[in-house]
Amino acid sequence: MNRRFVLGATVLGAMVLGVTAAVAQMPNPYGAPIGLDAAKKVAAPAIAEALKNKWTVAVAIVDPAGVLVYYEKMDNTQVGSADIAIEKARTAARFKRPTKALQDALAAGGGGLRILGLRDLTPVEGGIPLLIDGKIVGAIGVSGMASDQDSECAKVGADSLHP
Repeated sequence: MNRRFVLGATVLGAMVLGVTAAVAQMPNPYGAPIGLDAAKKVAAPAIAEALKNKWTVAVAIVDPAGVLVYYEKMDNTQVGSADIAIEKARTAARFKRPTKALQDALAAGGGGLRILGLRDLTPVEGGIPLLIDGKIVGAIGVSGMASDQDSECAKVGADSLHP
C-alpha cells in the first residue's frame, strides 16, 4: 500500500476518533418523561441563578423526545432567546449530551464540522440532559446571555435533581 495513503488514513482515523470521543453520547438510558411539577422545580433554581447575577434568560424543560414540558421567560429577555432555549433543551435530550460537547466538537473543526450537516441540532452551550436514577428524563435549555452564563444557569437547574 502507498505510505502516503496509509498515513492519511491513520490521521483521518485519529481525527474521527477524537471527534467521536468529544461528542460521545451519555451511556444513560432514557427514562420516564419528567412531569410538570418536577420541571418547574428544575427551572426555579436556574431562574434564581439568573436573578442573582442580574441576567435575563428564558428556560425550557423538555421530555426525552424533546417535547416542551415547561417554559419560562424573564421580563426583558431578548426575543430570540425564547426559541433558542427550547432548541438547546431539545438538542441535549435527543442527542443525550450537553450541548457544550457539540459546541466544542464544532469549534475543533476537522471532523467536528460534520455537526453542521445534522438536522434539528443546536451546538451552543446551555443545554443539559436531566437525570433521575441514572436515566435521562428530559433536558433543560437556557438562553439569553453568553452561552457559558446560560450553561451556568442550566447546570444549577440540572443539579437540583440530585440529592
